[in-house]
Amino acid sequence: MFWALAAGRVATGRRRYVHELSDIESLNRRALAGELDVTAVSFHAYAYLADRYALLAHGASFGERYGPRIVARAPRPADPRAALGAPGLTIAVPGELTTAFLTLKLYQPAVHHVVVPFDQIEEYVLSGQAGAGLLIHEGQLTYGDRGLALWADLGVWWHAETGLPLPLGGNAVRRDLGEPLMHDIARDLRTSIRYGLEHRREALAHAQAYGRGLDAARLDQFVAMYVNAYTLDYGATGRQAIAALFARAHRAGLLAAPPPLTFIGADDR
Repeated sequence: MFWALAAGRVATGRRRYVHELSDIESLNRRALAGELDVTAVSFHAYAYLADRYALLAHGASFGERYGPRIVARAPRPADPRAALGAPGLTIAVPGELTTAFLTLKLYQPAVHHVVVPFDQIEEYVLSGQAGAGLLIHEGQLTYGDRGLALWADLGVWWHAETGLPLPLGGNAVRRDLGEPLMHDIARDLRTSIRYGLEHRREALAHAQAYGRGLDAARLDQFVAMYVNAYTLDYGATGRQAIAALFARAHRAGLLAAPPPLTFIGADDR
């Protein structure tokens, strides 16, 4: 998404971008403090940020019949949802503000959890410190290499429930930057995404440095999962999916109210 901006392939006028790499839960927490002008956030976290940030209409990640995966050392039980609600089982999760965690609570409200850095969850489960783990990022592709069994794919479950892709994360921009600058940022981001999709080989070579051990084939697979047409623009379906996520979370008592949704697009002004 950001390679073209980072590599200076996008003309941004007087605007200059400083890139910071961090895990999504840390970015969620920093956004709560209003530290960053533009940041990736989990859609779950955005429910608590809507007063200060608007959503950019470009740069989102949706799972189209795939998403965060629940894995364990034990074979898949006949009823994974019931097993996850059992009093004696703890599931390691990558953060309470992640959309993965919100979707897990929709799937099984009675789950018992412990927060673990996303890139340590597989090891946490393998060592027996948790009975199951909720995997995001590359772990969705690599868990089988370590002998872990898939219990449930929350993106598959969500699609069966709603017929929609699972909205996971997007990019947010501070409202106090003002409408003109917010739209300029949206245009820069969309241009960067489009450039990356049109120059895929170069963009993948850049992404390889951040692939945490993925080989070229799996990196290509992972990028295709989360950088695609939805990333370029949510579209009507993407926006519907976000609204559905918040509505269901509200009905389940997981959110006090659905947040107001403001989308800032490159062509909206």
